[in-house]
Amino acid sequence: MTTTVDPVTAVPVRKGITVKAPVERAFKVFTEGFDSWWPRSHHIGKSPLAEEVLELRVGGRCYGRCIDGSECDWGSILVLEPPHRLVLAWQITTQWQFEPDLAKSSEVEVRFTPQDDGSTRVELEHRHLDRHGLGADAVRAAIDSPNGWGGILALYAVQAEGSAAPAQ
Repeated sequence: MTTTVDPVTAVPVRKGITVKAPVERAFKVFTEGFDSWWPRSHHIGKSPLAEEVLELRVGGRCYGRCIDGSECDWGSILVLEPPHRLVLAWQITTQWQFEPDLAKSSEVEVRFTPQDDGSTRVELEHRHLDRHGLGADAVRAAIDSPNGWGGILALYAVQAEGSAAPAQ
């Protein structure tokens, strides 16, 4: 049996932004401060989102804690290389539910590169979308839309460039 790969979902979604912050701060706001900039509208829990949590260790959970106290997993940390690189398993199905099988999950890699002027270039690549199977094209369209990764990185940049320390 041969498997065919959809040429559209085989192409990663790539977004980037330069933030006026040193690489250490840029990385810290993205990881430790994730809850401070992640949009409350972007979650898969049944109840409104109270907090986003990244357990900052390889194998750590990525999940939302809802206002009713329930937790909704959506990913896990595959690679953690402060302050330059983070890779997350995107464990969300095409029906926007948690997918426990890593083999059916895509990956989000975020690289933080210091620039000569003291800013940081943040490059995000969401890849292996074809692993989501039927409906992966809709997931790709959503994350590549203005409300997808591009808009989310813009929210992140505002927080990274702010003077307040990231939420603990």
